[in-house]
Amino acid sequence: MRPIGTAEELQRRRIRAVELVEQGESPDEVAHFLGCGRSSVYTWVKLAKESIQKIAAKPHAGPKPRLDAAQLRQLEDLLKEGAKHHGWRTELWTAARVAELIERELKVSFHPEHVRKILKRRLRWTSQKPEKRAKERDEEAIRH
Repeated sequence: MRPIGTAEELQRRRIRAVELVEQGESPDEVAHFLGCGRSSVYTWVKLAKESIQKIAAKPHAGPKPRLDAAQLRQLEDLLKEGAKHHGWRTELWTAARVAELIERELKVSFHPEHVRKILKRRLRWTSQKPEKRAKERDEEAIRH
């Protein structure tokens, strides 16, 4: 199983393991210290003798996003138009509403919980709690 970390972090760990073994540390101790398998340390040392480039970690591509950059821009434009513009009674955007909007306009289906991640991580939108004010509130009386 691939350890957690970016390709750069994993490569630094591999280089550090090779350095420690070359300084005289035992591969067992290095493996324990770095949280990896002993056989991995032996493999890295062997590959580093051939070329330090051989121990480079490959980036983990992950799944291809189902919304490309153009679709994300289109989604953001749609959201900026407001919820009322798209047929809801209030201006409140919920994850379920955004999921419905994405399916209706972009023809891609998402679970509302995943929509939250798209909004936060890819669009950098944050959750906002609407202010609750009584309908009877008299702003003029409050100012006096």
